[in-house]
Amino acid sequence: MIGLEPTFPQSACRIFFDGMLSEPQLDHPECVAVHSNGSIWCGGERGQIYRIEPDGSALEQISTTNGFCLGLAFGPSGDLYVCDAKHSAVMRLDVRTGLVDTFADGASGRRMRIPNYPAFDDVGNLYVSDSNEMNNPGPGIYRFAADGAGELWYEPDVNFANGIAFDEGYNRLYVAETFSGRIFRLPIRSDGSAGEREDLISLPGVLPDGLAFDANDVLYIACYEPSQILISAPPYHDVRCLVRDDAAHMLCHSTNVAFRDRTLFISNFGRWHITALDLPQSFD
Repeated sequence: MIGLEPTFPQSACRIFFDGMLSEPQLDHPECVAVHSNGSIWCGGERGQIYRIEPDGSALEQISTTNGFCLGLAFGPSGDLYVCDAKHSAVMRLDVRTGLVDTFADGASGRRMRIPNYPAFDDVGNLYVSDSNEMNNPGPGIYRFAADGAGELWYEPDVNFANGIAFDEGYNRLYVAETFSGRIFRLPIRSDGSAGEREDLISLPGVLPDGLAFDANDVLYIACYEPSQILISAPPYHDVRCLVRDDAAHMLCHSTNVAFRDRTLFISNFGRWHITALDLPQSFD
């Protein structure tokens, strides 16, 4: 949490791509995703969808939602799915043509309010967290099939549902509940429905945002405030600080994380760059 001693110094991080003065400018990236070819994708606050070369040498704007991009994820077909706060919908980008359309804006007779983060299970269903609004908890988690048909999968109120991630077996969905400072998980029953909520990690004074698992089942938690990355190993009750930036420069309101092998890519909603941290295969 706030007082934990970091495993790595802030200097272990590097700027993968600095978009402050680039053309186009990297406009406060809230999320980051890794394409199968190694390129790094992220979104901007005016709906921009960016692609960064695998080696970080160049940035291009592929398309735009004309909205406000939050979380994004690649689907089984290679299309990019983008949560958009302005449109209150999940947008879909055909990466071959650059065309964007609306994939889903709600289900079960309810419109999404702030679709925040998308994650695919192992059979191609798309789960989407809905943050509802600040200081007003509400449902919850949606699930959509490939054709866009969906349901409000987890209906109970959540205090700003944010990043979500599946464990290795796709048997549980982990959720960052930002304004409760908590990580919980939802078991997935044999019929596909959501099981009872299991509270795992309490983070007083911390605003958890993005979640990702590495190949060793370690859970990585990007924190909007303070600017740090926490980690938790099974059974996910305790946390350690991986890296923190008290100056909020290299890490600045870190919102989401994604892996390419053992490199952790970190989006910084407070600045104009993507951070990278090269991790050893294992560490104590």
